[in-house]
Amino acid sequence: MPSSSKLTTIGWKELVDLPELGIRNVPAKVDTGARTSVLHCSHIQLVKKGRKQYVEFRPLDERHAPANNTFVFPFHSERKVKNSFGQEENRYVIRTTVALFNDIHPIELSLRDRSDMEFPILLGRSFIRRKFIVDVSRANLSKKHFSGSE
Repeated sequence: MPSSSKLTTIGWKELVDLPELGIRNVPAKVDTGARTSVLHCSHIQLVKKGRKQYVEFRPLDERHAPANNTFVFPFHSERKVKNSFGQEENRYVIRTTVALFNDIHPIELSLRDRSDMEFPILLGRSFIRRKFIVDVSRANLSKKHFSGSE
């Protein structure tokens, strides 16, 4: 496991890019209390093409990006996830990438309608672990780093 001096510090919220979706500068809440990372989506459905299963979805909404782009990703898994109210729900999970600090990281995202939440993306501890240290007194460190200002 990397020593804490080799881990990058992130704030309690960050602006992230999802390169495979063509989405940039989306607000994400860093949530060490959540195991799984989540992406706000609508029109989430499982589709079958030949013998393979895929997840079809529309990421984000008009507050963050055009919501009319539909994506189809290979189905990775379906998981029972406890929502913010402690209730279990089944969610589809995809694998994609997220860009932070000018680096691309693999990430598993569960897909859920988060239209009632402030942040369309939640970065959970499965993603954070062994990559980042969270400084809850700071925010948007990735973009500050990228632009050259601290």
